[in-house]
Amino acid sequence: MNLETLSVAVTDGVAAIELNRPDKANAMNHQMWQDIRSGFRALDEMAEVRVAVISGRGKHFTSGIDLAMLAGLRDQIRDACDGRAREKLRRIILDMQDTLSSIERCRKPVVAAIHGACVGGCIDLITCCDMRYASAEAYFSVKEIDVGMTADVGTLQRLPKLVPDGIVRELAYTGRRFDATEARQMGLVTRVYDSPDDLRKEVAEIAATIAAKSPLSIRGIKEMLIYSRDHSVPDGLNYIATWNAAMLMSDDLTEAMVAAGEKRQPKFRD
Repeated sequence: MNLETLSVAVTDGVAAIELNRPDKANAMNHQMWQDIRSGFRALDEMAEVRVAVISGRGKHFTSGIDLAMLAGLRDQIRDACDGRAREKLRRIILDMQDTLSSIERCRKPVVAAIHGACVGGCIDLITCCDMRYASAEAYFSVKEIDVGMTADVGTLQRLPKLVPDGIVRELAYTGRRFDATEARQMGLVTRVYDSPDDLRKEVAEIAATIAAKSPLSIRGIKEMLIYSRDHSVPDGLNYIATWNAAMLMSDDLTEAMVAAGEKRQPKFRD
């Protein structure tokens, strides 16, 4: 993939994705938004990719949306008709929402490895990921309130699914900064590692473990977890019954059973 603001490398079923504007603290400019969607659409279609790890190059994961991009919105939506101008703005917001939702739509698990700054639009991004891990020096902030806006590309919709409602409200209303330890205590991240190097090493091992599992089963797990998050328990049970009626009797099931009998690690096709 030839992406201007992302670096992507695939090794042994793991796609390592780095936000690659280190001189700008990986601020999410217009090109990065486009690259994220293009990148995850491509990874979704690549059979050899079984899991993805997203991180940031340089000192920070990302400082959030590029303020220059925000500043340019007035010119971008300018129109003699106020209604048409507002419609243009709505379509831009919907497009940005769709960009981050492409991470959630990707059939492969996406793991966020967070170091340094994770603020503003970065919170929207990581809440789309399947798992989140951080290094000890990482810090977080739902920063939109401090630039006079309401977060509009996923934080207010997805964060309440991950941490208690009262905490979400406090973070969104105040914009206060919180560290990796607190992020773990509230459930936003799963584990905290001493350093960015430790973070990268441990997340790579977790990704390798996932990549060794049945790809068909992993994709089914992600599908079911997202569906069940947004539907009732009976709806979720009905969907998994239908899913497994179609997917259960697979080569992966046979290979897992044969490998168990032969006391070896199973090998699954992409």
